[in-house]
Amino acid sequence: MNVRAQVSMVFNLDKCSGCHTCSIACKNLWTSRRGTEYMWWNNVETKPGTGYPTLWEDQEKHMGGWLKGKGSPKLRLQAKAETLANIFFNPRLPAMNDYYEPWTYHYEDLFTAPEGDDLPVAVPISAVTGKRIDIEAGPNWDDDLGGSAIYAANDPNNKALSEEERRQIFELERMVLFYLPRICNHCLNPGCVGACPAGAIYKRGEDGIVLVSQDKCRAWRMCISGCPYKKVYYNWATGKSEKCILCYPRQETGQAPACFHSCVGRIRYLGILLYDADRVSEISALPDNELVEGQRSLILDPFDKDVIRKAEEDGIHNQTITAAQNSPVYKYVKKWKLALPLHPEFRTLPMLFYVPSLLPVMASVRNGLYELGNEFFGTQERSRVSSRYLASLFSVGDEAEVVAVNRKLLAVRMCKRAQTVGDVDKAKSNRMMGEAGTNPEEVEEIYQMTSLAAFEGRFAIPPFMREMAIESVEDPSVHKGDAGSGYLRKPKRGW
Repeated sequence: MNVRAQVSMVFNLDKCSGCHTCSIACKNLWTSRRGTEYMWWNNVETKPGTGYPTLWEDQEKHMGGWLKGKGSPKLRLQAKAETLANIFFNPRLPAMNDYYEPWTYHYEDLFTAPEGDDLPVAVPISAVTGKRIDIEAGPNWDDDLGGSAIYAANDPNNKALSEEERRQIFELERMVLFYLPRICNHCLNPGCVGACPAGAIYKRGEDGIVLVSQDKCRAWRMCISGCPYKKVYYNWATGKSEKCILCYPRQETGQAPACFHSCVGRIRYLGILLYDADRVSEISALPDNELVEGQRSLILDPFDKDVIRKAEEDGIHNQTITAAQNSPVYKYVKKWKLALPLHPEFRTLPMLFYVPSLLPVMASVRNGLYELGNEFFGTQERSRVSSRYLASLFSVGDEAEVVAVNRKLLAVRMCKRAQTVGDVDKAKSNRMMGEAGTNPEEVEEIYQMTSLAAFEGRFAIPPFMREMAIESVEDPSVHKGDAGSGYLRKPKRGW
């Protein structure tokens, strides 16, 4: 066992309102420079939909992530020989049309236009060429047409649906959509790291954050193709690749990342997980139907005495272990099993987990009156968000994983409604708890975390102790260290 620490995240999709406050906070802080106009390190997509960049989930087109090999997984993009052959021309890059041509406006026209009967307007011009363009797409273009046949019909996840389910998605009275915020997953087995010929991308050993060395980057852009989530971007002005850095400068001073801190719906949770690095290749090579549970098994119990002892031996500070014990991410992913990884079949072992969107409140209009009926929240069987569709997103088609999550979430809702409103029979709420495999104590825990948690409850930011990590790299004598010091004596810089 090789115990390492990984900063990890959970997004609760049931609470996302699609306001894009997170995207703007990130854009203002990190990507407001020339060459980054089209970069959205944080973006919010409408599902069903084609996403950003367009059809990023279609790996037959983009060739990102890993394939299951006989032993360890193989990079889907290409082997070393092909990398050398394609090093001056990468045929698997998303084109500008897959993103959008960034634009600004010729504001001078507002002041220099000749006098006339009409008000002058600022003409859109390309931020790349400086010439006038007709705006045809943007980073959240599908928001205005969410659920419509224009975007939803081309969603790659629709392949998992039956003809009847696909037909129902586009019925006006059943039209449904939900929001999917995305940032870099800071994977345990990142495709971008494996694809980079220059070795410019690495995982920080002390926290698992994936970064791009601007000194080493040679603009081969294999990282963009190798990332199946398309969360690495090319800065056309500097000739370097860039990506989400999980706001590590903020975290090192005890602050949450900008998109987390600004989230209006409080859907985001951040904490640290302990995992066994020796099993990363083993888990990545599991069959599709075992990937979700395999990734859970990779996460170690921070309360286990053997894990604590081994973590200290491997140079993990006891304060980091304490942070792992307080981590809301551990509760969501391992303890409650409510959060699932996005497209685990890409085999990158993403460290961003999602609580699937639950079915909306069921109601009807009769005689001009809005009636909630007997089933206030509906049932799993009547869900307008197909569990098969959600399973295609979060569990490689295994509906049982999604159904188990939804049943537990429904049980929490029904139990709290029985307590606070009293219009749900207690026997029914007890039966739902039994079916969901939960109990009143866990229901209360989940309710507190999802509905009432304050900043300290949602963000268990670990002490980064960068001075110790830097010292251990610069001073070889520190490696010997004091057996009880607990800091990172042997820095691990990716693999």
